Parts: sequence; structure tokens; C-alpha cells
Amino acid sequence: MNNSPVSAGAVNNAIEWRHFLHAIPEIAFNEKETAAFVSNKLRSFGFKIDTGYAGTGIVGSISKGTSSRTIGLRADMDALPILETAELPYRSKNTGMMHACGHDGHMAILLGAASLVSRVEFDGTIRFIFQPAEENEGGAKKMIEDGLFEDLPVDAVFGLHNWPQLPIGAFVANPGPIMAAFSIFNIEIRGKGAHGAMPHQGVDPVVAGCAVVSALQSVVSRNVSPLDTVVLSTTQIHAGDAYNIIPDRIVIRGTGRWFSEEPGMLLQSRLHKIASDVASAYGCEATVRYEPRYPVTVNDAYYARCAQDVADKLGMSVTQSAPSMGSEDFAFMLQAVPGAYAWLGSEKSFNNAPLHSPQFDFNDDLIPHGIAYWLGLIENQLGGTDGEKAT
Repeated sequence: MNNSPVSAGAVNNAIEWRHFLHAIPEIAFNEKETAAFVSNKLRSFGFKIDTGYAGTGIVGSISKGTSSRTIGLRADMDALPILETAELPYRSKNTGMMHACGHDGHMAILLGAASLVSRVEFDGTIRFIFQPAEENEGGAKKMIEDGLFEDLPVDAVFGLHNWPQLPIGAFVANPGPIMAAFSIFNIEIRGKGAHGAMPHQGVDPVVAGCAVVSALQSVVSRNVSPLDTVVLSTTQIHAGDAYNIIPDRIVIRGTGRWFSEEPGMLLQSRLHKIASDVASAYGCEATVRYEPRYPVTVNDAYYARCAQDVADKLGMSVTQSAPSMGSEDFAFMLQAVPGAYAWLGSEKSFNNAPLHSPQFDFNDDLIPHGIAYWLGLIENQLGGTDGEKAT
């Protein structure tokens, strides 16, 4: 990587912070120890701190010069409810929770940039946004509802995510859609329990549920245009407690993903219709709860090009990649303010566990690239650094 303003000392500090944060993972809206650590660091760097957005959200602001232009840089803070199995010296101390998506690394990278930004020249204001509850619970939306961009306005907002599928130095910030919208669904099918040896005395919701799951496979294959990218996945089936008892009910859960509004609406209508009608055909009743969670993450074309220019100047390999069917609540921020969301390649040469794996560990080799990207983006958006290596 060329023209890096990041010293070895700054990188080592960020790695130390990352390992500390990895060991104290906290779940959505409960990132109290994490938030305290981030707040203390930002205060030590001389930032003005605003707290309380989405409960544990933190915004550190710093200004220089006379320009009113303001940008936001965002990192997610929450962990996942996963039991860590990787044997690490800094493994999770909180049983059943771990940073399996690299949010510890995202925070360390943003803190690393924050630790250096007071030493570089820019003209305007930077808001370092540390957001809770990215995983499923919509912390970005909650921060906005709590007045984030009304109280602390920005002209543009930027986010990044480590991407183990791409090599270190690879960079993606496609204009337009980059992450899919997503929904969750819960189908409860009620029948009449009976002895497993006497099924004729009951109404079997398990058979009905299996038929519903099978029928749902036709939604995408037979209702959605082959030119649209849509996923409908059943991920959970819960029923019964014994080998010889037909239960009263079965619960089926899953998720939908899409990029265009029309097929997204179609998923909801077809889910209700199929579940109700198929369950009825088997003598059962179905209740469907369908909940859209995150919209499509859409990069503004201008700011995506700005992000690509920064990465190219740093010597990263700027590539075009198909959008991911994964989802991001940074989508809510991009609905409120133009900006761009980027993937930074983080592939490891060994044990390259995927995101959300109990074996996942953020690749610390990405940290200098990430810090340099944030500093380069500040230069791009707010008029430049002094070009000297920060120490």
C-alpha cells in the first residue's frame, strides 16, 4: 500500500484495542463496556462526545478550519450470540457472545483514525459514529429516530466492512445497490396433538408444516422474474418434544432478501397465501408474522467514486463485485444522507473462517489499510492532510 499516513505505533495501538474489544463482546443495545471504552478513547483524543443515541451509541466530533462541511464515519459495535470456538489469547470472556463479524476490527480501525486525525490538516467537521445493534436489530435506524442527523448533521456518511472473500488490499464500493434488503418471517401452524401411533385421532401440524416449507420453494422459482435477484430461505423448524407424540403446533422461521421493491412485496403476499392455504388443506390453521427489517443498501454514485478514488490513490485494488445478498442497517443512514459503504478485503492465508463463524477472527493485517482509507477519505472530502506520516 502506497502513501500511507499510518505509523507502526498507531497500527499497534489499534491492534491492542481490537484484541481488548474482541474479549468483551456485547449484544445489541447492551454494548455498555464497549461504549465506555470507545468514549474514553475519543475523549483522550480531544473529541467532543455525544451519547445516548440508540442507548449506547456514541458520536465523537472534531472540527478544524472555517468550513461548515461535515462528514460522518461509522463503525458498528455489537457482537453476535455465538459461542466462540477459536483458541485465541484474547477470546471472548462473555460466554455465548463473540465478535464473529469483525465489528471489533471496525471499531479499532475508526479509533485508529481518530487517534491520528488531530495531527492532520482538514477544513470542516468529522463525526466518528459508533453504532450499536447492527446485527438484525436496526441500531442505525434507532440512532436516526433519536435525532442523530438532526442534532449532529452531516453532508455525507461513510461505512466499511471487512470482507474475507477478498484478498487484503482489494476494495469494493460499487455505485448503486451493494447489500440486499432483508425480512424475517414466523409461521405458526396449529393442529391437534395425538399419540404418534394413532395419528388419525389428531390433526398433524408437522405434515402441514413440511408441506408449507416445500411450497415456499415455488415463490422465487415460479413467482419472481428470473432477472430479479431474490432469496427466500427457511432457517428454523420447531415442533414436538417426544418420539411418540404428534404436537399441537409447529413454528417455521426464515428470511427473505431482495433488491427491487416489487419482488420484496411479493414475498410477503405469497408467504401469507401459501402458509394459510396449505395449512388449511391439511386441516390446520396458520398465523404468519412477516417483518421487513432493513432496506437495500444503496451507494450514492458520486460518493462511491470518491471512495474508489481514495482507495486507488492508496494503492488498493479497486474492483467491481456483484452486490451481496447479506444486509446492512447502514442502509438507513444512506437513506437519510448520501454516502458510500465499502468492503475491504480481509482474506487470511490460513484459517480464513467466514463471517458469523464460531471460528472467525478479524484479520489484523487489514488495520493499516482501514485507517489509511479513513484518513484518505477525510483528505478527499475536507481538503487534505499535511502529507506527513503521523506518529
